[in-house]
Order: sequence, then C-alpha cells, then structure tokens
Amino acid sequence: MKRLLFLLLIVLTVAPLSAQENVLTVVAHDSFNYSDALMEAFEAETGITVQVLRSGDAGTMVNQSILSKENPLGDVMFGVDNTFLSRALDADLFQPYESPALADVPEEFQVDPEHRVTPIDYGDVCLNYDTAYFAENDLPLPESLADLTKPEYKSLLVVENPATSSPGLAFLIATIVNFGEEGDYTYLNFWEDLVANDVYVSDDWSDAYYAQFSGAGDGTRPLVVSYASSPPVEVYFMETPPETAPTGAITADGTCFRQIEFAGVLAGAQNPEAAQQFIDFMLSKEFQEDMPLQMFVYPVNPEVALPEIFTKYSAIPEEPVTLPVDEIDAGREGWIQAWTETVLR
Repeated sequence: MKRLLFLLLIVLTVAPLSAQENVLTVVAHDSFNYSDALMEAFEAETGITVQVLRSGDAGTMVNQSILSKENPLGDVMFGVDNTFLSRALDADLFQPYESPALADVPEEFQVDPEHRVTPIDYGDVCLNYDTAYFAENDLPLPESLADLTKPEYKSLLVVENPATSSPGLAFLIATIVNFGEEGDYTYLNFWEDLVANDVYVSDDWSDAYYAQFSGAGDGTRPLVVSYASSPPVEVYFMETPPETAPTGAITADGTCFRQIEFAGVLAGAQNPEAAQQFIDFMLSKEFQEDMPLQMFVYPVNPEVALPEIFTKYSAIPEEPVTLPVDEIDAGREGWIQAWTETVLR
C-alpha cells in the first residue's frame, strides 16, 4: 500500500512537469495580436504550447522585465521598440540568437550586431489629418514640422505626452532630429512656438486620436500625431469602404519617426529552444503576412505581400527620421524633462 502511494505521488508530481516541458511563455505588450488559426498551426507543427503574458505598453513591459530579470517572466519577449531598446540591452535582458530568417530582412532593421534582439515589424509615427476639414476649409497640408507653428494651423494640432506615450516620444525625437539641441533655433524653441500656437497635449494616444482628433471622433482638432497605418485602419472598420480614406498621413521627408519592434530570447529562459523557434515563426512568410491586419504594422520582410487595404490607403515615408538606439537611450530622460519644463510648466 505504501509503495502504491509512493508511486502515485511520483506520478502526480512528475507528470505535470513533463506535460509542461514544451510550454512557451511570450511576454508581449498589450497590442500583440495574431490569427488564432495561425498560432494553432504553429503549435500543432512544433508541439509547443504558447502562452501570452501581456504586460502593458512597451515601456511598462521593459521595466517589469528588468525588475524580474533574475526570475524571467517568460521565455521570449516581443514588442520592445527602438525607443526603449537600449534600456533592455543595457540590463542584459536577452541572450543572443541569430535567426536564419534574417537573411530576408534588410540591414536597416538589424540594429543589434550581437543579435540579442530580432526585428519583426515596423511602423511610422506621422502627422495624421482629417481630409474633410482641410478640403472644406481649402487649407493646404503642412509640408514640414516647422509649418505647424504657422498661424493658419493655430489650435489644430494634438500631440501626446512623450513621458507617457510611445508615439509622443517618437514625435519628440523627430523634432529633436529636425531642429537639434544647439543653435539659434532648437527643438525646445520649436515646442515653445507650438505652445504659442495652442497645441493640445494628451496623456495617451487613445485620448488624442479618439477624443481630440476630428477625423476619428467628436474632437475639434484636424491634426494628430498617430501612425502612417492609421488611415487603412479607419477604412478597415467601416462597413462600406470609401474610395478615399477619411483620414490621411503626412509622410513628407523628416516628418515621421520610424519605430521598429523586436523580439528576443530572454536570458534565463526556461525554454530557450522554443523561444528560438517562435522568433523564426514570427519572421515566417505566414506570420509576416498576418501582422498588418492584426497589429496594423508593416512586416520587416519586404517580399511579403501587403493587404490591398494597406497598398490603397497608406503610404510609407521615403525619408523617415531615425536615430541610433544608443543616442536615444543617452538622451531620452533629459529630453523628456526639458520638454516637460518647456511645454507643461
């Protein structure tokens, strides 16, 4: 009897562990999404059970992961972008992995020569506009960031706070690259002029886009900082797609900041082999094709066909603003503090 109880105890303690051996935990931001059928096919092919741990926005996710790095929250992280990447790399959150699928990804997206992270998608933070407002008021679109300080655009623009919003930080970086930190007219002078021109500052993208922007809600401002992919999103959720989108994105040179999202195998992962397989999967043609209509981002594989709604209603900037991740990391906190003192105080 005692022997039977002993054997039963072994079964109860060991069997669940063996059943859990091929579970993969994906730490991701709240916007991570995918087709259920695609994930089910991956699980069936590999024998891996995927669990997704959504952890807020990218900044919150990175901060939580740094605090728990000695006992990682999962095996692989997706969604850290180039505005927060250096913080994650400096904290040694990832272990290197060079996916063979990187052969199909342009060098411009491969910003980490040690391959601690792998580029998965990108999106451009751009000025969006309410097409009806500009047509009805016979007002030309701003062609540069400097144009936003002109009298004709007074009280028309809403932006996000860079201390609390990823697109807000991206737009701030775009202004820094455009106007610089030294000289007769710096990025802070530009922001002083925006304040004088009655810019509205929202705490997050949702309030800016859906509450303040006239092109997507009941707001009164026809210019907002959003994404180049926002116009096709507007069309995607309409019952009857129009010939032209109700909103547009301004993609003039130097007006958009390119965000790149990465995935990486977490250091100390319980299942690093499955994490590597998952990164390969995210670079597969099937996953790359699935992303645009799931997360409204662009695939890093340029050979992947975009949905028709993207090709018809969106535009990719020819000359987006970029900045090395180490420069972003070195300047980020100081830029936000200086911006806060200039704009909010």
